[in-house]
Amino acid sequence: MATIKDSLEEALSIDGSVGAALVDFESGMCLGNAGQPGFDLELAAAGNTEVVRAKKNIRDRLGLTDRIEDILITLDSQYHLIRMVGTTMFFYLVLQRDKSNLALARKQLSTIEKALEIERT
Repeated sequence: MATIKDSLEEALSIDGSVGAALVDFESGMCLGNAGQPGFDLELAAAGNTEVVRAKKNIRDRLGLTDRIEDILITLDSQYHLIRMVGTTMFFYLVLQRDKSNLALARKQLSTIEKALEIERT
C-alpha cells in the first residue's frame, strides 16, 4: 500500500496537475497536499468536503446505492477532480485544462486511489 506522500507525488506527476490533496471528508481535515495551484490548496480541499457531503446526501435521499467514484468541477482554465478513496477520504486534484487529458487523469488517479485505499464500500 502506498503512503500519502507517495500518492500525492504520483498525483502531481499526472499531466497538467498543479495541485493535489488527500482529505478526510468527515472531519474536513487535509491529510496532505502537494503542488502550487495559485490558491490556498488546503482551504479549497477542505471546502470541497461540503461538495462531497452534499452529493452523498442526495444520493442517499434518492435511494441510490452506487458508490460515488468521482466528482468533476469544470472552471474556465482548470478541472477540479474529486476522487473518492474508501468511505471517508477523497483525492482533490487540480488540473490545467490546456495541459491535461481528463480521461487519462481519471484513470491515473483511479490507479493511485486503489494503491492507497484501505476500505471500500
